[in-house]
Amino acid sequence: MAPASKTEDKPRTKAQEAKEAAAAKQAKKAKKAGKGNSKQYEKELKRLQRELVKLQDWVSHEKLKLCVIFEGRDAAGKGGTIKRIAEPTNPRVVRVVALPAPTERQRSQWYFQRYVSELPASGEIVLLDRSWYNRAGVEKVMGFCSEAEYQEFLRSVPEFENMLIRSNVILVKYWFSVSDDEQERRFQDRINSPRKRWKLSPMDLESRARWVDYSRAKDSMFKHTDTETSPWWVVPADDKERARLNCIQHLLNVIPYQDVTSAPLELPERQHDDYVRPPESEQRLVPQVY
Repeated sequence: MAPASKTEDKPRTKAQEAKEAAAAKQAKKAKKAGKGNSKQYEKELKRLQRELVKLQDWVSHEKLKLCVIFEGRDAAGKGGTIKRIAEPTNPRVVRVVALPAPTERQRSQWYFQRYVSELPASGEIVLLDRSWYNRAGVEKVMGFCSEAEYQEFLRSVPEFENMLIRSNVILVKYWFSVSDDEQERRFQDRINSPRKRWKLSPMDLESRARWVDYSRAKDSMFKHTDTETSPWWVVPADDKERARLNCIQHLLNVIPYQDVTSAPLELPERQHDDYVRPPESEQRLVPQVY
């Protein structure tokens, strides 16, 4: 059962109600965050990142398995959101997965096979920067799969995801939605900036030329895979900063968690003896350019 329906089926505790009220209060403040208010954005982001650490500790403590899928248009801001989620967390618990194009051997396997090995074990969070939904998007539009393979995917993926959920994987799916004009502005920004140009691939440029084809493919994907047990959550992403805050806050709301942060630590006294460090002249030092 999807996380959303889990929380809806159970009566809310006073602690959950208080948490939701606090989140609603913070959401009002978050509306002020964004392009025109960087200080408020940074303040909200730091607050949410502190909560992400609590969520991480809860997942580890309760041996949960959380898999979060990030899909959407090219340049919609998925990577930036994933970066902000992973930034404050322990990479041994929170793992980002961005798979390259499949090899010839992988193309001959069951389609979902290479993704299954990346799924979370107990006590782990996996952030999928694109996922098995490549078949419903780029593979469909660019002709990298046959029509029969595409139709089989649409039939199979709801049951595949139900299998994961029945196996106690908490599956959350986000679609980052960006307007035509905003995507063009971001593409032009990347084209004109040597520092950002690496973000653009020939496939990205081709996706821009096939905007309508991708729109139809996305609509078909939602029609077949936006289910009660595994719904799509759409993140309006024309404002990147607001999209990051809204997505993180939603993720925190979807997963009921408690603060199991360990007690404050005390630094032990350093060992004392007659040890003397070897002189720097015997070591290869990195040149002190700065």
